Amino acid sequence: MNKLINVIGLGYIGLPTALILAENGNDVIGTDYNSTVVDNLIKGNIDFPEKGMNELYHSAVRKNIEFSTEYKKADVYIVAVPTPYEKNNKKVDATYVVNAVKSIAEICEDDCIIVIESTISPGTIDRYIRPLINNRRINLAHAPERIIPGNIIKELTENSRTIGADLPKIANEIKNIYSTFCNGNIITTDIRTAEMTKVVENTFRDINIAFANELAKICRSANLDVYEIIKIANMHPRVNILTPGPGVGGHCISVDPWFLVGDYPGLANIILAARKINDSMPEFVLERTSEIMKEENITDTSRVGFYGLTYKENVDDIRESPTLQLLDSMKKHLCGQIKVYDPYIKYEVTANQYYDFDKFLDDIDLLVIMVGHDEIKDSLDKIKNKVIFDTRNVVNLPKVYHL
Repeated sequence: MNKLINVIGLGYIGLPTALILAENGNDVIGTDYNSTVVDNLIKGNIDFPEKGMNELYHSAVRKNIEFSTEYKKADVYIVAVPTPYEKNNKKVDATYVVNAVKSIAEICEDDCIIVIESTISPGTIDRYIRPLINNRRINLAHAPERIIPGNIIKELTENSRTIGADLPKIANEIKNIYSTFCNGNIITTDIRTAEMTKVVENTFRDINIAFANELAKICRSANLDVYEIIKIANMHPRVNILTPGPGVGGHCISVDPWFLVGDYPGLANIILAARKINDSMPEFVLERTSEIMKEENITDTSRVGFYGLTYKENVDDIRESPTLQLLDSMKKHLCGQIKVYDPYIKYEVTANQYYDFDKFLDDIDLLVIMVGHDEIKDSLDKIKNKVIFDTRNVVNLPKVYHL
């Protein structure tokens, strides 16, 4: 008999996880406090711009997945709620996870399993979650998500997973559930190791990006082409330098390293330096924009347009977006009303936001490409007569400014 699984939080991680579990024969209830989200899912209105999500949803519905705003008695609870960090001390804000576990503890039975999928700092379960269950027979585990918006279903299916639990028996039970849809390696370990592993993965990537971004600044100062230098250096069999960009966004790479900085002050020195470098890039983009305006004799900042509000290409996720970081600090460098457009964002995020690409282009002289959406790469004829500052190195035109 299948174990009943209650997935808590139906956002970027929770909904695809609930759907793919159901599609693969598990008994699943998806829970979210947002009644609008739940009502839309019940009605079949799925607004999730991911390839294959509609098909996955309908397959899960055929397998009798349920959606509810209430927590249900279940054998296994998978918690996939947000885990931001506190701006003042850089430590994880476990409020959403704590509230979810409190609600589970009110209705669950002994011997159930609570799996935290949300990304958390090492020791979070010991500090915040264990005290909530007191002496009850509730099994805790951590199975950090490893997926990225824009490629969620493929990564859910193919990426390896890590499962941390107090007891090997519990880890193997969870492994059996995840193996119903995951074809990657599933590693079992203890909880704190699983917590640290996920944070370390994203911190490693953040440091590598920071090296590329710092190299871009050095090459700009030395009047060298950073992209040519990286291309040549990467011909070495043991060198793989990433591509610089306007900053780091998203909920993982731009957030998780701060957990280590906040929890281990004085020890996470390289990590802190990388975070500062990557966080400085939006302001560096503004400085370059000002330089380009002077070089091109553009004095009216209302004729400057920033293309892209999301944190990466071809998704609608604006969390920790470099463009939003840039807009927060632009008053230090630019006066007037710059314009912003993103084909994936249909609701108002900021002032002077456009929803029509052609109208956006008509109203600007300097185009600053912050995100390499396919749309911009397919629109070279439309933008070829603009002054272009390409922070992503995605357009191939004769005269384009770079970082």
